[in-house]
Amino acid sequence: MLLVMDIGNTNIKFGLFDGGKLLESWRISAQKSRTADELGVIMGSLFSAKSRFSFSDVDGMIMSSVQPALNYTVEHTCDYYIGKKPVVVSSEIKTGLKFLYTNPEELGADRIVNAVSAYRTYGGPCIIVDCGTATTFSAVNAEAEFLGGAIAPGIKAGADALTEVASKLPKIELIKPKSIIGKSTISNMQSGIIHGFTGLVNHILLEMKKEAGMSGATVIATGGLSELIDFDGRLNVVKDRALSLYGLKMIYDINNGKM
Repeated sequence: MLLVMDIGNTNIKFGLFDGGKLLESWRISAQKSRTADELGVIMGSLFSAKSRFSFSDVDGMIMSSVQPALNYTVEHTCDYYIGKKPVVVSSEIKTGLKFLYTNPEELGADRIVNAVSAYRTYGGPCIIVDCGTATTFSAVNAEAEFLGGAIAPGIKAGADALTEVASKLPKIELIKPKSIIGKSTISNMQSGIIHGFTGLVNHILLEMKKEAGMSGATVIATGGLSELIDFDGRLNVVKDRALSLYGLKMIYDINNGKM
């Protein structure tokens, strides 16, 4: 079985594959202070709590990370508790895509993984919008070329920043308001943040399609906060919460001659 790990800014997502089937997936907070032993115990508990599997069932691993400070801890955990070293996604790994990026080493591993998964699952052209700690946009054309994209603040980051700079504004729950005209401070903030980010996301996607000449591109929305966005009906949007996990599986297979 293959264990895939997606280390983000806020969470670490794990997935366990048997062949092409995703058997289980888990999510834990990406705390930099955790030791390898703590992480090993947590992972072992999740394996036993939600499935009949154990570390001994794992015969391959791959990880992507946007937190270099956590890489050593995760790799040490894998080596000590599972007895294997994971394949690490970078711009140097085989993906089947050509990256038209000025400096490919700057490209986040999460965007590489999502681009591979989106292109191989939905075809090209496609645009991936990942609504997480940051909101990222990645465009891939029909020729499997990663064109580039855009990075904007995440919805939660935007809400947190607002409360930090305006002392009288409270922290709020991120839910869609019933109307765009709020009747309280909290509903005003929810309206401004959710509708504001909805406008940002839709505008960038529409302009990307226009600039790249990809009017028929499929938009793949991923990340937990994508559920808060009402996408423009012209965008041809598919929502895929497991995009990164399948992308890691695909990259592992590509680099082991299975795809």
